[in-house]
Formats: sequence, C-alpha cells, structure tokens
Amino acid sequence: MTEVMRAAAFTEPGGPEVLKVMEVPVPQAGPGQVRVRVRAAGVQPFDAAVREGWLPAYLEDPGFPRIPGNEFAGVVDQVGDGVTGVAAGDEVLGFSALFAYAECIVVPGTSVTAKPAGVPWEVAGGLTSGVQTAELAIDRVGLADGETLLVHGAAGSVGTAAVQIARRRGATVIGTAREVNHDHLRELGAVPVVYGEGLADRVRALAPGGIDAALDGAGGHALEVSIELVKERGRIVTLVEHVKAAALGVRLVQGERTAERLGRYATLYAEGAFAFPVRRTYRLEEAADAHREIESGHGQGKVVITI
Repeated sequence: MTEVMRAAAFTEPGGPEVLKVMEVPVPQAGPGQVRVRVRAAGVQPFDAAVREGWLPAYLEDPGFPRIPGNEFAGVVDQVGDGVTGVAAGDEVLGFSALFAYAECIVVPGTSVTAKPAGVPWEVAGGLTSGVQTAELAIDRVGLADGETLLVHGAAGSVGTAAVQIARRRGATVIGTAREVNHDHLRELGAVPVVYGEGLADRVRALAPGGIDAALDGAGGHALEVSIELVKERGRIVTLVEHVKAAALGVRLVQGERTAERLGRYATLYAEGAFAFPVRRTYRLEEAADAHREIESGHGQGKVVITI
C-alpha cells in the first residue's frame, strides 16, 4: 500500500481557491537526496504564479496535482546514497522549486543547511527567498561602499533583507513603503519615503548626491521612478516586471541559490545581527488565505505556512 501525506495542492490553475489539502504519495529520497519532514514553508509571489499555471523554463512539467512552495524548514528523516554532512534527525532549512507545501519534501542534499537552534521554525521556513533574492540582486547591481540604493517595497521580506545587506556593505538606503512601516525601516537603518505622486522629487530631496542603483520590488510607477533617477539602467533590478525588463534595459535577478548563503544569514539571525520579521503564519489548510494575503501587495515581513 502506498504511503500518503497531506499537501496543499491544485488540480487545475486558478485563483487562491484552487489550493486544497489533499493526500498524495510520500516521496522517497534517491541517490544524492534527502527527505525532510516539513515544519514550515514560506509563501511568495513565485508560488502564486505557479498556482496560476506558470512554470519557469528550467522546470519540467510535474503534472497534477501540483504542489507549490520553494522554501522550507524541517527535520531530515531519510538520506539517500552519496549524501554527506546530513543525517536523519538533523534540523535544516532549504530551498526547492516546488513541493514545499507538504508534510514531506525531497531535495538534493546540497539544497539544505543546518538550522541554528536560535532560529524559530517559521523564520527558518521563510528565510531563503528573502535573503537569497536580496543578495543576488545587490550583487547584480554591483553596489559599493558609499553608494546610495533605492529599494521599492522595502518593508517586505526581500526588501527587509536588501536594506540590511546594503547597509552591511556601507551603502545608504532609501526605502519606499507605506507610512505605517516607516519605523520598521528606520530600525533597519534605511531612510523611509512614501509612495505616490511626487515620489521622484521626494527621493531627490533625500539623496542630493543622486541614486546609484535601485531594487524594484513594487513595479509600475516605482520602476518608472527608478529609471528616472538612476543614470545606468543596468544598475536597476526589478523583481516584478519580468516581461518589461528587457525592453526597458533593466535587469532581473540572476544566479544560483546556495546552502552556504542561506546558512550564513541563518547564523546572523541566530546571533541577533539580522532581522527577519514574520508577518503571519497560516496552517496548511489555510494555504489559500496565505496566497490571498501575499497577493494583496501590502504588509511587513514574511508570510509562512506551518505544518
């Protein structure tokens, strides 16, 4: 008899309501892989796009039912041949492309890193997309000590990480966010500014020396302002306007996620040297509600599903 597990999955693309908890076969770890009993899984716009039917070009069609989720934390319970440095019983956090909204996930052994004891499960489950995306984006624009970075959507999980990474590199950061999130940005070391008409002039007033680079986590008007303020379009990265990026001459995030990078920021969090707030947690049965929240486009910190 096939062993089954619970997963939040969908049998046809659509809105958040297509996500349902269903029973699916438990995956088995093959050579070079580990199986993790998932305790928490991060939720992000990538997952919503998958739910709507999109798949990145590098993925083979996994068929249906399809399980979203590409970041997780949990306990290793199965280790395949050839895996070193990971053992059953280890608490880990890691990344995948799909399948994290489930009681178990199988990934390469190189896609997990040890979870420090000081990192709560909900933080560990949602850490990877924020820190990996932010560092890859900042590397992409070549941010240097003494420069000024404009971050749109600065209160979200990627924005929160990007502000801190840029500050650690000696940059000044101006972050756009709703006024309710401005104290949060100040605590991270950013200069906050509100969205809306006149944004470009408000940013100029805050940065008389100019803006050297921009990270766009909002799209639309925010990207237009970035193009207006940054001299070199190649120093603008958008996380949102994937279709428009090439025509506008701005960049997308590129590069590989790594367990080393993830482990580095998990350690910083455990040491109290890196902040990563969790906005809200949802049960697996509430995955549709978690998607509704991330698609609202508002809020501070990370949305996480706990299992």
